[in-house]
Amino acid sequence: MTEKLCYRRIVIKLGTNLLTGGSGRLDHAVMAGLAAQVAALAGRGGQVVIVTSGAIAAGKEKLGLYKKNRDIPYKQVLASVGQSRLMNLYDGFFSAHGLTVAQALLTRADLNDRSGYLNARNTLLALMELGVITIVNENDVVAVDEIQEAKFGDNDNMSAMVANLVDADLLLILTDIDGLFTADPRVDRNARLIPVVEKITPEIESLAGGTLSAAATGGMVTKLEAAKLATASGVRVVIASGGEPDVIGRVAGGECLGTHFLPQAEPDARQRWLLSGLAARGRIVIDEGAARAVRRCGSLLPAGVTVVEGAFKRGDIVRLIGADGKQLGYGIANYDAGEVDLIKGLHSDRIADTLGHSYGDEVVHHNNLANCQA
Repeated sequence: MTEKLCYRRIVIKLGTNLLTGGSGRLDHAVMAGLAAQVAALAGRGGQVVIVTSGAIAAGKEKLGLYKKNRDIPYKQVLASVGQSRLMNLYDGFFSAHGLTVAQALLTRADLNDRSGYLNARNTLLALMELGVITIVNENDVVAVDEIQEAKFGDNDNMSAMVANLVDADLLLILTDIDGLFTADPRVDRNARLIPVVEKITPEIESLAGGTLSAAATGGMVTKLEAAKLATASGVRVVIASGGEPDVIGRVAGGECLGTHFLPQAEPDARQRWLLSGLAARGRIVIDEGAARAVRRCGSLLPAGVTVVEGAFKRGDIVRLIGADGKQLGYGIANYDAGEVDLIKGLHSDRIADTLGHSYGDEVVHHNNLANCQA
């Protein structure tokens, strides 16, 4: 009898250090083993999307270029050569198990508007329903975000975006360490694995430290950023070692390997799009009174606005930032940035007199807020 899965729709992120063993070269045995695990999961009814690193490493291997060069065009050349090689390897490994693979190269711009977001979502969901293993990567050839190590550009955050996109039950981030520890286990023998994180607090974030691997774009910091986004979208996240035997099947079956981050909400599809932050055009900084209202899912009124940043238009998504600099959530603006700047700090009954028109009493209506917590 086939063992029941606790998570059926799973996004699996495979990091550079896992795929190369830290050698700078793709480890074919590791890749074949991971493909076998995914194939076994598919045989149990699992639907899988893989977000993979390794294109630049594959390009280096193909061209025999191993010098350290941080020049963007140089790395884009490596990615261009490496993408096809990486996909050819995945195709061979999955074909051995009778599975078909598809490639999806995404950039942030592809998902910026609601239409692009839905188009990508529909394509990925259709591929999953057909039993196709979709391999997703950021399009390094045209997008420099990842290569420049921008906040969105690393594949950890890309995997959270994809988990959001397909309504995943689980985001499994496989790396070369066992999970989140109380300290860096490579330098502190007393470091303890944290098996469950109920909520990502500033104290949890402080445990991430810096990048743990020079070969990878991100480290534990970006993994926690990804976990924060995915859990806010209602997705459970697990960070675990890809070297653990049958790690994919065991986690999918409910075993508590690695560090589990519990989902914080079950937003609807529209809120998921807001929470992705992909289309955010600017920032609105608000005072503590307004922050309390937003945390209770109340509307943001102009009286609570202190600073306006960016050139957003009415209907754009904006980031809502507290006085302490921490992000509180996202919202759809009722007014242009220039208009919000004019009415900030004012009572709502002065909007029409100040602007000569009014689109409502709120800068952001509570129906257009996401990621607000009581």
